[in-house]
Amino acid sequence: MARRFIVEADGGSRGNPGPAGYGAAVLDPQTGETLAEAAEYIGTATNNVAEYKGLIAGLRAASALDPEAQVAVRMDSKLVIEQMSGRWKIKHPDMRPLAAEAKSVFPPGQVTYQWIPREQNKHADRLANEAMDAGKRGEQWQPKVPPGGTLATAAPEAPAPADDALAEPAATASPSVGWGSADLGAPTTFVLLRHGETPLTPEKRFSGSGGTDPVLSEIGRHQAERVASALAARGTIQAIVTSPLRRCRETADLVAARLGLDARVDEGLRETDFGAWEGLTFAEVKERYPDDLAAWLASSKAAPTGGGESFAAVARRVALSRDKLIARYAGRTVLVVTHVTPIKTLVRLALGAPPESLFRMELSAASLSALAYYGDGNASLRLLNETSHLR
Repeated sequence: MARRFIVEADGGSRGNPGPAGYGAAVLDPQTGETLAEAAEYIGTATNNVAEYKGLIAGLRAASALDPEAQVAVRMDSKLVIEQMSGRWKIKHPDMRPLAAEAKSVFPPGQVTYQWIPREQNKHADRLANEAMDAGKRGEQWQPKVPPGGTLATAAPEAPAPADDALAEPAATASPSVGWGSADLGAPTTFVLLRHGETPLTPEKRFSGSGGTDPVLSEIGRHQAERVASALAARGTIQAIVTSPLRRCRETADLVAARLGLDARVDEGLRETDFGAWEGLTFAEVKERYPDDLAAWLASSKAAPTGGGESFAAVARRVALSRDKLIARYAGRTVLVVTHVTPIKTLVRLALGAPPESLFRMELSAASLSALAYYGDGNASLRLLNETSHLR
């Protein structure tokens, strides 16, 4: 299981340009322990150059501890965060080589970026000012934290608490072992995103994997952009996996572009094949195929008319994809972009609920849900049908 680090970095210039320095700290996200510090006086430079150099120093310090680690960078520099996330172009020639150097420290996909207010970045700011003060005295800044150690003086500042249910769970224990009585390591978290609206969505028509494979509507693209902004602000997503159907791939691609990640396709996440019911409303199916519909509602093993897929069959392939994704992304937070039935199925399986529970959940277009999977095989539902980001 890959280790996780938080890197907090900052830089400053007393004059902009003027005497400048940077500071960076590597923190343990579970305990808040300071694992390494870096700071340096760099002579005359701008704020932005100092901030980038702080980022590079923080990433290098994290890499020295574990080059395979997953790193969450937190800085109060909007410029650096947006440029490194790929949302802003790097126009200044002095910034381009620094950004390239920062990207070279870890392979793509191992680093995420989050903007934080300045008051939450006091540790790195203090280090940057210590470095500038040392430079003013003609001295070199000296670290107080040995690599992998703890602060030799004051206790470390803990990272700011997560502000929503999409952040990694604070407890690392499964509910089955006494609400925190056993440490099972960080859970694997699935943030489940239903795709944005298509032309069929407002008409409530059956739209599975055996139909026309519709694209997002204009409203659906707007919804995907809104959820991308919300997820970028939270800064917790480390990987993206999507259903192969176009409405999901379009949604995933919009989010991936905003987060600076790639979206990986998983065939097992496709929607149910609704057979002859594809494109029809519930009322139309009830009128044309009343007996088949009644059987489908009564049993998870019954399939829609015309060679459709039963919920039992969907559950088998979704569970297989779930297990593969948990193994591949152990201890990480993964955005899973999929459809109504796969999301409801994952929730049902996590809760140990009966098949009929699928008909008792509401999932809006572009809604978010979240499940945490623990090392002992247990799971917990942390969020269902969250839509506040769409308002």
